[in-house]
Amino acid sequence: MKTTLEISDPLLKEARKIATRENTTLRALVEQGLRHVVAEKGRRAKFRLRDGSVAGHGLHPDLEGKGWAAIRDLIYEGRGS
Repeated sequence: MKTTLEISDPLLKEARKIATRENTTLRALVEQGLRHVVAEKGRRAKFRLRDGSVAGHGLHPDLEGKGWAAIRDLIYEGRGS
């Protein structure tokens, strides 16, 4: 596939030097770099949220069977709400 890339002049100059030194083409060098980045990104582990739970014995017995509205009212009790 053919595409156009805009590359900074200093970077392009260095890439051409490397391509010449390694007796390869700029195209091959760019493809090699892209393959490297794609492989590296593919190896990264998927994000996993750490287990932030705390040890405990569940809901307080006084709140057993209560709905969220009752629990929220208890949380804000005496706080001007």
